[in-house]
Amino acid sequence: MNKILPPEMLEAARLTKAGQLKEATALLQQLLNRRPTPAAESAEAPGVLSRVGDWLKRHIHDEPAPAPEHTRSEAGQFLTKSFSNHFGTRPYKLYIPRGYHGQKVPLIVMLHGCTQSPDDFAAGTGMNAAADGAVCLVAYPGQTRKANMQKCWNWFSAADQQRDAGEPSLIAGITREIMHDYAVDPRRVYIAGLSAGGAAASVMGNTYPDLYAAVGVHSGLACGAARDMKTAFAAMQHGSAGAPAARHVPVIVFHGDRDTTVNPRNGDAVAAQAARGESLRTHTREGHAPGGYRYTRTVMTDAPGHTAIEQWTVHGAGHAWSGGHPAGSFTDPKGPDATKEMLRFFLEHPRRA
Repeated sequence: MNKILPPEMLEAARLTKAGQLKEATALLQQLLNRRPTPAAESAEAPGVLSRVGDWLKRHIHDEPAPAPEHTRSEAGQFLTKSFSNHFGTRPYKLYIPRGYHGQKVPLIVMLHGCTQSPDDFAAGTGMNAAADGAVCLVAYPGQTRKANMQKCWNWFSAADQQRDAGEPSLIAGITREIMHDYAVDPRRVYIAGLSAGGAAASVMGNTYPDLYAAVGVHSGLACGAARDMKTAFAAMQHGSAGAPAARHVPVIVFHGDRDTTVNPRNGDAVAAQAARGESLRTHTREGHAPGGYRYTRTVMTDAPGHTAIEQWTVHGAGHAWSGGHPAGSFTDPKGPDATKEMLRFFLEHPRRA
């Protein structure tokens, strides 16, 4: 049976069984697009479909269908949820790692970029697989087209830069709902994002420093870098210092120095905002990711030696998640691996008393 099915069909069936429907669909589309003629296609289709059906029955039929509210995988569960308050409703996905059995674990909130979705962002960053190893819950709030036509978080809107108002209240509400429903260590709650999501993560770190123990900003902007659409484009093109931080939260920054969408100066501004008013020592080293880009890693520590800021400038990289997976959009598979480094930074930074 397997010898007469095209290899793409076999791989698509395996991906379907694992719950990776997007990847399976892409493989099937590639196979259909390669068929030589309409006549050959019509003659071959019934036999191929019959063989695929038999294969799927033999290998998949004995598994229970997933419950409609979530997707199961061999690794863990990816739940589909929603949160509402006075400022609106936002969907979100929640990944529960296989090692979670009710013990207190960290929570990482991941904010996607423009045009992306929670599923897309999860696929591109690979954070769910990383969370399995570290046993962390991972939440992916989703922006809606009703709130922004490009599904961008409205980081640039003055109304969405305030505590207990607008989108910050919704993202914080999702975070608190998960903390209420699951065993989350309140000292180990983190937030990260890409592009508009990175800018929104910066806003969350500045407006909820009591909720998030550390922040990750990839290709994003500082909190308060803009107050409306006009100043948002100016900040993206030229950079903006942002507003003074109300209270300092440890931050890790990733930015490609060939980013033409969000000027790399904005990565410097995120780090400067986190350092403002602090007396920090700076340590810089150059490196080269195996098979990837050169990078400059700058670490800023306080007087006791705790790392307050870690900034990665990825030389030659554009506007994409560094070390990401091509299954998601806005990713660059070349390292350094932003997911690995952010997770490591987060776990090194529980909230200090």
